Amino acid sequence: MQEKTYLKWYNKVGYGSGDIAGNVVYAFLSSFVMIYLTNTVGLNPGIVGSLIAASKFFDGITDIFFGAMIDKTKTRLGKARPWMLYAYIGCAVTLAAIFAIPVDLGQTAQYAWFFIAYTLLNAVFYTANNIAYSALTALVTKNSKERVQMGSYRFIFAFGTSLLIQSVTIGAVAYFGSGAEGWRTVAIIYALMGLLVNTVSALSVKELPEEELNESKENAEQETEEKYGLAEAAKLLVSNRFYLMICGVYILQQVYGAMINMGIYYMTYVLKNENLYGVFSWAINIPLIAALVVTPTLVAKWKGMYKLNLRGYMLGTLGRALVVVAGYAGSVPLMLLFTGIAALGQGPWQGDMNAVIASCSEYTWLTKQKRVDGTMYSCTSLGVKLGGGLGTAIAGWMLAASGFDQSLAVQSESCIQMLYFMYLWIPMIISLVITSILSRMNVEDTNKMLKQKLEAKAD
Repeated sequence: MQEKTYLKWYNKVGYGSGDIAGNVVYAFLSSFVMIYLTNTVGLNPGIVGSLIAASKFFDGITDIFFGAMIDKTKTRLGKARPWMLYAYIGCAVTLAAIFAIPVDLGQTAQYAWFFIAYTLLNAVFYTANNIAYSALTALVTKNSKERVQMGSYRFIFAFGTSLLIQSVTIGAVAYFGSGAEGWRTVAIIYALMGLLVNTVSALSVKELPEEELNESKENAEQETEEKYGLAEAAKLLVSNRFYLMICGVYILQQVYGAMINMGIYYMTYVLKNENLYGVFSWAINIPLIAALVVTPTLVAKWKGMYKLNLRGYMLGTLGRALVVVAGYAGSVPLMLLFTGIAALGQGPWQGDMNAVIASCSEYTWLTKQKRVDGTMYSCTSLGVKLGGGLGTAIAGWMLAASGFDQSLAVQSESCIQMLYFMYLWIPMIISLVITSILSRMNVEDTNKMLKQKLEAKAD
């Protein structure tokens, strides 16, 4: 029997455009915050890394907290959309603040300024916005194909935005006066752009009524009677092994991304051309976008997401291994080619990841008879914050340990070798670990078996 459809093409495109706003924050911050802090503000990368790591303590419960708050919210706009709309105002303000550290402040005050703005952005505003945005996948449609399509549209916009930001930011900073003034102006432009697009995205879809989201009227009545607090919500997540797997993969992906973003240092000090960072961004994002375009078709052809994700990441791991070989051979064209192959393999998982999370939420419903859609999508924000923060912190510590000196045009041999390890080896190792996890993440077949058991029991 054909599944009921809920969305028009413009709903899917409108929803997907929301990741322009998300990546205005994430891509800009993850790609350029370290080099801005070290080479413009003059801060120590090791201390910056430690501040980022310390900031994660404040993030400890905010993901589950905001997820639970979304689940309990009831407004005219629905559960998630109010949080998505209003939290981005804070995102815009704190993003601009991070790149507006006064250069004439004392260094202690500069570290404090960065820490406060970074913590507010990640622990509060980005968390609330991102969880709400991700949760909409499960709240605006029950159609599994539409969920995959929403994920594909979303990440096409995400990688397109990353490509744009990584390609034009260095030139834009120079155009607006270079130094602190250039970074501040570019950050304000990005923040305003994100605020506009986020508003359009949130208003382009409508959440389904509560009763329609549940299996039946009886289930809806049961759910309205069931109340659970933050502690029980956490227990529900921990008891879902697929949620833990996705959290692990998401965290590893963000660490992977943080190491890839160290490419700005690799291009500057190893390849001696900082403009190559934008070229490598094209080699990553264009194959990713191409993979996202065909992901819904491949999911339908292979009758599920499991095989596609696993085989894709196997290709991605092979590609990253060949990037290592090409890097030590000193061949930039081969590095670009194999970088593109790796990105092509990793693309399908990016496109259907939200649909997999929706299936994980369904697994909790089938096993615990409790709906935790907003809380379940906390893994997206948790992964971005812990993985991205941890990756950036590790990068800072490694740079400091290697003897990096921002005042030197030519870095020491120990620093150069560290950049090889960070940009070439760590991404390949992480890709291999993710492939191993994905080989165990067959939530679709598990849900089918659970449904069959429930139907047999009902009969």
